[in-house]
Amino acid sequence: MSAGTAHPPTRRALVVVDVQNDFCEGGSLAVAGGLSVAARVKELLGTDHGYDLVVATRDHHIDPGTHFSKHPDFVDSWPRHCVAGTEGAELTAPLEAGDFDAVFDKGEYAAAYSGFEGRDADGTGLGDWLRAHDVGRVDLCGIATDHCVRATALDAAEEGLSPTVLVGLTAAVAPDRVGATLDAWRTAGVAVREG
Repeated sequence: MSAGTAHPPTRRALVVVDVQNDFCEGGSLAVAGGLSVAARVKELLGTDHGYDLVVATRDHHIDPGTHFSKHPDFVDSWPRHCVAGTEGAELTAPLEAGDFDAVFDKGEYAAAYSGFEGRDADGTGLGDWLRAHDVGRVDLCGIATDHCVRATALDAAEEGLSPTVLVGLTAAVAPDRVGATLDAWRTAGVAVREG
């Protein structure tokens, strides 16, 4: 490359999507397998995992309008969950904020499925943060395969981040819809890997 030409981003990050108490067994919007995902992600983080950076996203609702419903359809409307300041919004043990280089909160006043809608404590969006940290590739895992992981992976592809979803480290709201999610990822250029 000639002098003054920017180099392509070289770092790789893991994005852990919405592994929160309300999305795990015992939570207000529990997804079967959520606690197992939390334990397996913690196990991965305790190894020489090869990621340059590890970040998390969280639902963090204050008043998200019609996203909450007394009669949810479990597609576009949901029971109250991940309300800011409650235990349900916290990362699920054994995960903790200290495991991550940054945490991005989303959905304060409107529905937000993609982690790319989230902001860190300084107000920086996930995409801008990754670019500022020279990230060119991301792996994703978390909850739920067919909603927030799906949307975050699709946005990562739009951002040009060569995303790979670690499907063995995800849990789905509706396992029968995972096939459609995999098809959407393939069409968008999102890779899928067990593990």
